[in-house]
Amino acid sequence: MGPETFERLGAASTATLQNQLFIRGLRRTVIQGVLPLGHGRRNFVAEAFTLRYIPAREDLDTVESFRDPEHAQRAAIDTIPAGQALVVDSRGDGAAASAGEILMTRLAVRGCAAFVTDGSVRDSHHISEMDMPVFVGSVTPTTNLVLHHAVDFQVPIACGGVAVFPGDVLVGDPEGVVVIPRHLAEEVSRDAVEQEGLEEFLLERVRGGAPVRGTYPPTAELRAEYDAQRGARG
Repeated sequence: MGPETFERLGAASTATLQNQLFIRGLRRTVIQGVLPLGHGRRNFVAEAFTLRYIPAREDLDTVESFRDPEHAQRAAIDTIPAGQALVVDSRGDGAAASAGEILMTRLAVRGCAAFVTDGSVRDSHHISEMDMPVFVGSVTPTTNLVLHHAVDFQVPIACGGVAVFPGDVLVGDPEGVVVIPRHLAEEVSRDAVEQEGLEEFLLERVRGGAPVRGTYPPTAELRAEYDAQRGARG
């Protein structure tokens, strides 16, 4: 994708992008139960790098397992390319953390664009101060080994009820995270800009006292007026 696509997606709201995906027949595109942590930077656009957890098993998920250089969680964090977002399938279970401050710091230092999990993080009071956007379902002090076994990465996952494939495009803002299939990203970005331009025009009409009926959606005459104004602005 070209930089223009990323720029347009970054200028659009997740609400607009969800609407554009719905128009194209995609209904489950917003990761459910996930909101930004803290009051820092919340907006991001990035390709997805996925990590999958399955339920932990007591004979495998011990503290010693972290010494394994091929441990999937550690390997994913040291493998993700700069500019991508790490998306974690925690099966919607936030009773144990998906990651903590040390791992999140490593991601931030390596240039990770964002961290998204349908589970939780620990050390949240420190993570919330990071510049890297972090989207979670909850927070907890409990380590991931209690409930989660990191099994693989860069595979299709489910996150908050949404299918996420490696390379899908994620857009996050204060309302949440929307998942855009990569092959639709360019056309969705173009139409999102058009939708928001039209909606701003209609919003000004409503602020001026216009009723919803005949304004939203616009009549053919009102749409023609918008097109004329847009043409006059070049």
